[in-house]
Amino acid sequence: MKKKLLALTLATLTVLGVTGCSNKGAAQETPKESENKEIKLTYKDKEYTVPGSDAKLVITGSLESLEDALLLGVKPMGAMTVGGSFPDMFKTITGDSKAIGEKTQPNVETILSLKPDLILGSSKFPEETLEKLNKIAPTVPVSHIATDWEANLILMGQLSGKEDKAKEIIANYKKDASESKEKLANSLKGKKVLAARIRAGNIAIYPANIFFNTVLYSDLGLEVPEPVAAAKAQENISLEKLSELNPDYIFLQFSEDENADKPKALEELESNPIWKNLNAVKNGKVFVNVVDPLAQGGTAWSKTEFLKAAVSKLSK
Repeated sequence: MKKKLLALTLATLTVLGVTGCSNKGAAQETPKESENKEIKLTYKDKEYTVPGSDAKLVITGSLESLEDALLLGVKPMGAMTVGGSFPDMFKTITGDSKAIGEKTQPNVETILSLKPDLILGSSKFPEETLEKLNKIAPTVPVSHIATDWEANLILMGQLSGKEDKAKEIIANYKKDASESKEKLANSLKGKKVLAARIRAGNIAIYPANIFFNTVLYSDLGLEVPEPVAAAKAQENISLEKLSELNPDYIFLQFSEDENADKPKALEELESNPIWKNLNAVKNGKVFVNVVDPLAQGGTAWSKTEFLKAAVSKLSK
């Protein structure tokens, strides 16, 4: 009897031991299941294999990506600076970020020290820069072209697990733009509306598919001014040429960072007799920095914010 009882006890202990080992094994495997899984995505007709939504992200060279991150609430571990610091417009997402160099001058050593899982660079980067970044972590060169705004936002959504939110933002923007176009159609017929920047002390204009022009001329359906239609890229326009155009409305962006050598360029422009004689100026229809002056213009954040501001101003 004692032998049978001893055998039964040993058998029970053996089963419990095996079960315990099995449970320990399962516990050890659990973290693997929660590890950040790689995802495959296609961006600009190229396939990338990148970390999932918990990836340690660095953004360099692409203000477009920072604007997308701002809109989706994505906080990069490292980000580029403008004039040596993070712009105020990004403070909600860069509070804990490490500065990794200026827009066109990424600090490769600093980026390497962060050990990122993924880098978002710029399509403007030379191949040599992209090669250096790719040696650190998978690098996606994000487009700076305004017409790629949807693809850019979807990319950020896919990388952050917020693709549904990105799609919702795009859909809402298109709905708002369509309704605003209908609202403004009659009141702005025949009116000349211009968006411009002051850069290096000069008045810069852009083609119809760049900057905030996509909002004005494509989304709101306003008439494209001749100088804008003729522009091939960013071009400076003289006051004399601007006087010939004589816009009814002007949206003017001015940033001290882009006019370091001519910090009083805006004041000087506003005191110029030719400027003062423009219809937009005389009628109080010049709107300076209706959105942050560093806004790129062709991103989802820029388009959303500018649409609201522009419709408000153009409706008065």
